[in-house]
Amino acid sequence: MDPVIVVGAGPVGLSLALALARLGVPSVVLDETPGQEETRPARTAVLRPDTAAFVGRLGCADALESAGTRWAAWRIMRRRRLVERVAFAPPTPDDAAGPAPASPVHLPQHALTRALRAALAREKLAEVVTGSRLADLEQDEHGISAHTRGPNGTWWRGSYLIGCDGPRSTVRKLLDIRFPGRTAVERHAVAALRCELPWPGEALLHRSPPRQGGGPGSEVSARPLADGIWRLDWLLPPGRELVTPDALVARIRDSLAGWSGASPAEPGTGSTGTGPDGDGNRWHGQARPVPPYELLDTGVHTVHHRLARRWRQGRAFLAGDAAHLLGALGTQGLDEGLRDAENLAWKLGLAWHHGASELLLDSYQAERRGAVAARLRAADQALPLLRDGRSVRWRTVLPGAARGRSTLLTDGHLGRGPLGAPPVYARTPLAPPAGPADGPLVETVPGAPVVDVAVTASDGSVVRLHDRLGQGLLVVLVAPGTTVWDRRHWQSAGLMPRLTSAVAALPMPAELLVTESYPGAAAHTVLLVRPDGHLVTALAGVRPEEMTACAEAVRGGAHGRGAGAARRAGSEGAPARPAGAVGPAGARGPAGAGGAAGAGGAAGLGTSDTSGTSGAAHEAHAAPEIGRADSSEASDGAGGAAGARGAAGGREEKAEGGGTAGPAGTAGAHSPVDPVGTSMLHSESD
Repeated sequence: MDPVIVVGAGPVGLSLALALARLGVPSVVLDETPGQEETRPARTAVLRPDTAAFVGRLGCADALESAGTRWAAWRIMRRRRLVERVAFAPPTPDDAAGPAPASPVHLPQHALTRALRAALAREKLAEVVTGSRLADLEQDEHGISAHTRGPNGTWWRGSYLIGCDGPRSTVRKLLDIRFPGRTAVERHAVAALRCELPWPGEALLHRSPPRQGGGPGSEVSARPLADGIWRLDWLLPPGRELVTPDALVARIRDSLAGWSGASPAEPGTGSTGTGPDGDGNRWHGQARPVPPYELLDTGVHTVHHRLARRWRQGRAFLAGDAAHLLGALGTQGLDEGLRDAENLAWKLGLAWHHGASELLLDSYQAERRGAVAARLRAADQALPLLRDGRSVRWRTVLPGAARGRSTLLTDGHLGRGPLGAPPVYARTPLAPPAGPADGPLVETVPGAPVVDVAVTASDGSVVRLHDRLGQGLLVVLVAPGTTVWDRRHWQSAGLMPRLTSAVAALPMPAELLVTESYPGAAAHTVLLVRPDGHLVTALAGVRPEEMTACAEAVRGGAHGRGAGAARRAGSEGAPARPAGAVGPAGARGPAGAGGAAGAGGAAGLGTSDTSGTSGAAHEAHAAPEIGRADSSEASDGAGGAAGARGAAGGREEKAEGGGTAGPAGTAGAHSPVDPVGTSMLHSESD
């Protein structure tokens, strides 16, 4: 069977190729660039614990520790008062499940991309082809062909193709998929500098800083990196005013001077450090000094909110910035792109090895697009309150939420709540049949990520549950006291023999693990966990028939029949190729004109500068020069309508593909109602 074509060599495309290689699926990543990552300290990535763990499992754990920084705490200040401080757990495995939350990992994006490239270079089942620009796509029932231009231009043949080629995705345009949403939701000036701040190792969000006017919408953040480097972001007022070098230097000096001197007051103790004029501009009658600093890099980052109408078309898929852009209020586009890769990889692994039902392949769009749509909707609902919502009541913005403004910002930045928490696939099409109404057996609801507890593997090693993700279904038995006994005894006692037989009979690869305890679970509870770490169900005891039904549901039902079987039948009788062999189809023309030889590759407009970068305020798509806002993504999908636009009247809107989308507010024959659609989400033409 032909390999998977990955278009784009940014963090999302590289992660997807690595995840596929771990599953024994060959792939070719076609990269438009020469393959050299530009060193940009101001373009950084903030990985939440789940996405950092995913990258670590791909072979980049050492790079995360050496190039990344885990914060000691997160703090929010308003004017000169400390509003909130969240302390993080020490970055040790023993404390991973402690009461304190785990810190995000903050690192330069070029360091992350280089680490992923290095890991991919060690894989025999994957190849990165540089200097390849996608020109055309053609697909049939047996595979997909891609034509590239450039030094390695040729026709490539693959089983599936994933467009990870950024906000200006050529894959998306060739598939004629619209990309509606909002342009320039937020703009940030960005600087990377080496200096000492009063809170070493702690990230800071300073709202209404006095030295910068103290207005209701002003905001500056500081996040530590390795080697004494900090990334500073200033929220810019609406508009497209140029950010000159002098203006940025003035912001840097004002912020550093405002933070020098005494630490801020704790909540409820009042302010400290106020000068004689009452606004903090002077310190005991003197101008507050600017601490020494070394400016390393600068840029302007523009946040757009967009969501592709479809994420799957036949054998082609979209992931990362090609499928979505987000980033306001601390949400992370790269986080969501990595979740796309993790979600899609195991499904393509099943499809490549065993065939797949349409339900399994469609579940990628149903789960991931729904999750990103909910994230975009939450951000757009909260923006009026947090940016200019003086007249907006909190409960009308997020009904039923008893949260303060600072808490919501913390949620977005730290990966909690509606703006940042890992998604729960509560309505997944892969949900198993309803079981007996026993009530909840564990605190984790079906579809939610499982807790990273310590587990014992079949070889007797004690590892973290998240370390075993990615290869197949996990079956976890809750059995208190197993660590007291020798493995040879408890493996042949109690439920274990029957459970071992049930796991071996499951219709998909599975691994049996044992844990001392799981939150809310009674003894002899059996958890079924998907390869991406989301709970399938919890069962009371060993129930082989129910376990088999759950495994069938996870793999999309009878996926060995129908389309999947037809694909396998089409590949039978082909000459064997060595595992991992990759190579172009040669200048043979598109699929259907004689096929393509070899384990064909990928094609695409895949630039590491855009894949996974443009969606989030924490992953600065820093402009190459000060004085010009980075609005390169703004033109993409400019005429797209965002969601269901009932308030837009009967006006027609220009679709990205050049046609018209029909009257606004009316779903077209091929455009289902968009779950992100709300009256608060507009296209840039509104």
